[in-house]
Amino acid sequence: MTVDDGCPFCEIVGREDPDAREVYRDSRAVAFFPTEPATLGHTLLVPRLHVPDIWGLSQDLAAHLGVLAVRLAQAVRRAVEPEGLNVIQSNGTAATQTVPHLHIHLVPRWRGDAVGRIWPPETHYTEEQKDDVWERLKSECRKAEDE
Repeated sequence: MTVDDGCPFCEIVGREDPDAREVYRDSRAVAFFPTEPATLGHTLLVPRLHVPDIWGLSQDLAAHLGVLAVRLAQAVRRAVEPEGLNVIQSNGTAATQTVPHLHIHLVPRWRGDAVGRIWPPETHYTEEQKDDVWERLKSECRKAEDE
């Protein structure tokens, strides 16, 4: 298993953080509460392998994390009975990733909670801008099918 000595999530994976409130562990992943949860029941899921972001994630590990995220979502639902749930995975500082170790947030939600909106109320992209990105993304998806 690859770890990063300066990574706080690698400390949790290595059981070196006594304040970590761990809820799940297997040979490939660990789930725990963040020290400053957005809501009660907010859980982070991380791979035990130090992977900085989604672009460094293997498809096999991604599949494992996906299955665990669904299991954890069910556990959160049974434990705290939220009205909703956000599953958030951010990559890079522009996307508000503050710890460079891939992690998935499972955030139970209730009407009027402190989290608030996560999407802008509206955007102002032109049809030409949307069409340009649409064409580029379709082209990249076709290339990915050939790999």
